[in-house]
Amino acid sequence: MRAGFPDFRLGTVLATSFTGTLSERHGDAVERIPTPQRLVDWLALNGLAVDSCTTAQLELARELRESIHAAATAAAIQDALPASAVQVINDRSAQGRAAAVLTAEGKRRWRLSSASCVEDALSVIAADAISIIAGERDGRLALCASPSCQAAFFDTSQSRTRRWCDMNTCGNREKKARFKANQHKNFSG
Repeated sequence: MRAGFPDFRLGTVLATSFTGTLSERHGDAVERIPTPQRLVDWLALNGLAVDSCTTAQLELARELRESIHAAATAAAIQDALPASAVQVINDRSAQGRAAAVLTAEGKRRWRLSSASCVEDALSVIAADAISIIAGERDGRLALCASPSCQAAFFDTSQSRTRRWCDMNTCGNREKKARFKANQHKNFSG
């Protein structure tokens, strides 16, 4: 990770991990892709390596991120999908020319049309969002139980009852706060 920037929160679902590049949305928001280079870094960590990114492409990425967040949040609470968010997701999905390719190890990898085509990478993320919001994958969209986070995440746990977007961040923080509150109550009561 580059010094001076917050670490990425990497999950197993591309689209909801991408929305996690802005965390603590209901608290002190943390922007994890503040510069074009940080978007390049995030894409590379997620198998979508590009050579470069312009400020305009970073803005397209942030618009997609916020649209996925809005649509996934609506889907999680079974509300109507915001038309503007759906339009952005569909536009980004259609604008890319990425292709799925099979590796010798039997894994799927994405081939972008050129080494610097951020739009191709965004189309892959948008297609992943469409897949989970449309209910095509085994799991359910849920919202993080942390009051300062409330990020949409894709729950693939066996019971589909996961409460936190990430146990190592939000889950631990909430459990520590509850423990401290109980300790304080025990000592003062």
